[in-house]
Amino acid sequence: MAMDGYKGFLALLVAALLFGFLSVILTIVWVLHYRGGLAWDGGSLEFNWHPVLVVTGFVFIQGIAITVYRLPWTWKCSKFLMKSIHAGLNAVAAILAIVSLVSAFDFHNTMNIRNMYSMHSWIGLAVVILYMLQLLLGFLVFLLPFAPPSLRALLMPIHVYCGIFIFGTVIATVLMGLTEKLLFSLNNPAYSSLPPEGVFVNVLGFLVLVFGGLICWIVTRPQWKRPKEPDLTILQPNGGTCERVEGSMAINFGEMDKSNSELNDETAARKRNVALEEATQRSTM
Repeated sequence: MAMDGYKGFLALLVAALLFGFLSVILTIVWVLHYRGGLAWDGGSLEFNWHPVLVVTGFVFIQGIAITVYRLPWTWKCSKFLMKSIHAGLNAVAAILAIVSLVSAFDFHNTMNIRNMYSMHSWIGLAVVILYMLQLLLGFLVFLLPFAPPSLRALLMPIHVYCGIFIFGTVIATVLMGLTEKLLFSLNNPAYSSLPPEGVFVNVLGFLVLVFGGLICWIVTRPQWKRPKEPDLTILQPNGGTCERVEGSMAINFGEMDKSNSELNDETAARKRNVALEEATQRSTM
């Protein structure tokens, strides 16, 4: 299927992937070069997993998960396959986000630092909880085949809006976290003197922001939306209301019943005519 503005879409997608990948690379370089590396010992090296996992999973992988429906070369794939890929990527992002929270809380508890006192921590925990609820709702309603189509149609706009809202909130929370870390960590020289680490992390924050902006632009363009699959229309035989179901062909059980009824009436009429002709012939003999 052709996409309107395909070249523009492709250019923005490549740019978004480039900014997202560079964000992950710069985060790893930051913690390895400026923050001492990575470990799982309850100290500052364990905390370094927090920004790495957040940027990798909660930013980059979630951004990819949001855009999978917009890829035109996947439009011929089944909707269920794309739903599974979308859910799988979001599940990976959720796991990495949870591990990042564990590293942050473990570091605070080991160093006797109070938990949940900053705006970054409040919004960060809230957005992780919302993300988990969003993932659970999507799994139960849109991935499993048990929810009725009417419920899916009702919740789909809410699901889409919440996905974009959560992603944007994650970007804002990451920027707050980067600033907070620099303010607490850079003392000599101070962050206000613009040391090399401060410049490096500022560039990282800029890349994260641009990545988030590109992803939000791509997923909000109506001309780049995945085309709807043909509807399966089912009419109840008893004259009930019709129900729309996703599918590749339309079946109208009401018309089938009507055709069968007409066929039965025609057969009965032929039998009556044959019986009448035989009776007439016998009476004339």
